[in-house]
Amino acid sequence: MKDGIHPKYVEASVTCACGNSFKTRATRPELKVDICSACHPFYTGRLKYVDTAGRIEKFQNKFAAGTYASLSKPKKKPVKAPAEN
Repeated sequence: MKDGIHPKYVEASVTCACGNSFKTRATRPELKVDICSACHPFYTGRLKYVDTAGRIEKFQNKFAAGTYASLSKPKKKPVKAPAEN
């Protein structure tokens, strides 16, 4: 590796929003994450909605009425029979 072009690689303390913390190595001494292996549904096997910034609620409100423009199919124009001569 060339000297002077790579960031410092230090021991880092990672803290999750669930309260779990562990040590690893990274370019920053402290990392804060929203989800980790102790609380992620894939690793725990428990169903948990990971909703950041209210995306699930926003989606449900948008489609609650059932009249959203992209869901409605355009009306088909009647097909005219060819004129006979």
